[in-house]
Amino acid sequence: MVFGAFDGLHPGHLDFFRQAKKYGNFLIVSVATDKNVKKIKGREALFGQLERLKLVSSLKIVDRAILGGEEDFFAHIKAEKPDVICLGYDQWAKEADVILELRRVGLLATEVYRLRPYKSQKAKSTHLKNHSVDF
Repeated sequence: MVFGAFDGLHPGHLDFFRQAKKYGNFLIVSVATDKNVKKIKGREALFGQLERLKLVSSLKIVDRAILGGEEDFFAHIKAEKPDVICLGYDQWAKEADVILELRRVGLLATEVYRLRPYKSQKAKSTHLKNHSVDF
C-alpha cells in the first residue's frame, strides 16, 4: 500500500509504484482527498480527488485505488489490512511513527519501507509545477 496526492502523474510516480509492487503482488494506492492535499501541501490540488483517483485506477500496475481518510488516516489502512506499506523518499511520515500507529490499530505484522527517489529531484511534482514545461 502506498499513499500520495498523485496530482500531475509523472514518471517518478510510476517508479514509486514499480518499487512498491516489488514488496508484494497486490498494489493498493491511497489517493489523498482534496481537503488533505490542501492541509498537507498548503495549496489546492491541480486536479480534483475523483480525477486523480480515476487516473491512478487506470494504471495497469495498480490493483486497487482508494481515497484516503480525511480525519483518521489509519482507518482506511486498517480496513485494507496491507502486509506492507511503502513510503516515498520525501513523504513526511517517519517509519517508526507509522509502525507504532499500525500496532495501535491492530496491524501487528504490517511492515513499513522507505523507497528510494527516482532520478533525485528531476521528476518531483513540486519541481514540475514550479517550472514551465514545453511539450
